[in-house]
Amino acid sequence: MNQADITKLVSRLRIPLNPSARKLKNVDGPLGRINKLRKTVTGLFKYERIELNYHRADEARGYAERLISEAIRNGDRHKETMEMADFWLLEKQLVHKLFKVFVPRFENSNQSYTRMLNAPRPYPGHRYFKSVLELRDVSSNKNLIHNVLLEEARKEYTAAKYSANTAESSAKKESS
Repeated sequence: MNQADITKLVSRLRIPLNPSARKLKNVDGPLGRINKLRKTVTGLFKYERIELNYHRADEARGYAERLISEAIRNGDRHKETMEMADFWLLEKQLVHKLFKVFVPRFENSNQSYTRMLNAPRPYPGHRYFKSVLELRDVSSNKNLIHNVLLEEARKEYTAAKYSANTAESSAKKESS
């Protein structure tokens, strides 16, 4: 019996997915949950880096990965891929950005297309976990404002840490 290889029928995601069902609730029901995920995926493609609750970021990540992988695999001439992009991206100029910017960026990539980082909690003991969801290769452009700010914050942190360490070592030398 000659069966088709399943990997040729469906593109493989490059991120681990949790097989258990999520219990994400929305006051508007399942349709409201899908609309919220559509807004999240649209925001991710528009800004390329967003901060949100961990569970919503984790679920939206899977949909963004699937959308990019299908766009790379099938291109913009494939009817089902265009329908999927039209459904998930609420702003229609982002469909153009998907095929003209993200597909060339990720077509030779051998890792996941998104990266999810844990963000610090706003208050100690705050119950909601925050995370930063971003498309990869965003940090390669050093001139973007958030990358400039992050680089300057890193420099200030290391300078403050270095000055604190030198102050401690000079105090130990004086006391001995």
